[in-house]
Amino acid sequence: MTGKVRAESTSPKLLDEVATRSYFAPMRAVGVKTLNSRLSEYLRLAAAGETVLVTDRDRVVAEICPPRENRSPLVADAFLADAVRQGWLSPPVLPAEGVPEAPPPLAPLSEILRELDEDRSDR
Repeated sequence: MTGKVRAESTSPKLLDEVATRSYFAPMRAVGVKTLNSRLSEYLRLAAAGETVLVTDRDRVVAEICPPRENRSPLVADAFLADAVRQGWLSPPVLPAEGVPEAPPPLAPLSEILRELDEDRSDR
């Protein structure tokens, strides 16, 4: 028996009672060259919920998959959420209430301008 594997088993098949495609998400594999020339097509597939495996010489090097459900559609929000998740950014302890007030100036503008004029006159 060369090249063939017999699938005889006395145990029940585990996947016989599963609805078609209920647990297995559709997945495609594409080479780097093809992906480079048809990137928008594969991005549309990912946006529609399909996972695309990117291969280089028949070795999977990346996955293009749809964004998680709780991911923000805005890039800045997604970046900040990932930074918090990775632990290099901490969220605020208390939520901000409106725009913070500017601190009072250290000196009136007239005094600062007067000091600048005095410094310039010394030269």
